[in-house]
Amino acid sequence: MRMTPRALKIRAVSVAALGLLTLAPVAVTATATEAHAAVSGNICYSALPSQGRDTIRLIDAGGPFPYSQDGVVFQNREGVLPARSTGYYHEYTVITPGSPTRGTRRIITGTVHHEDYYTADHYVTFRRVDFAC
Repeated sequence: MRMTPRALKIRAVSVAALGLLTLAPVAVTATATEAHAAVSGNICYSALPSQGRDTIRLIDAGGPFPYSQDGVVFQNREGVLPARSTGYYHEYTVITPGSPTRGTRRIITGTVHHEDYYTADHYVTFRRVDFAC
């Protein structure tokens, strides 16, 4: 089974918590304002379509994913998300019922735990997922 970057990080943090591995602190270079500058607000986790919540659960579990493209590096060519190095973001399909293709809905994950963005319009706009509501 292919592990997602987030699943691998969660597993590594769990091992570190047991004292079996020492992790160096990760520097975050963007301020909270910069991180949300190009994103059109937040969306509550509970307000995501049910398929979006299903996708996030699959990401956290490490799969299996419905499409071979799920988990590939998201290049952020549109420049809508905060600028990060290549490999920072990964994309996953949010299934669109009745669509004969992958559709236009995606979850984009950053390497920071629960740094997830939802797009319903194939990368034109993004909303950061707020897990507190």
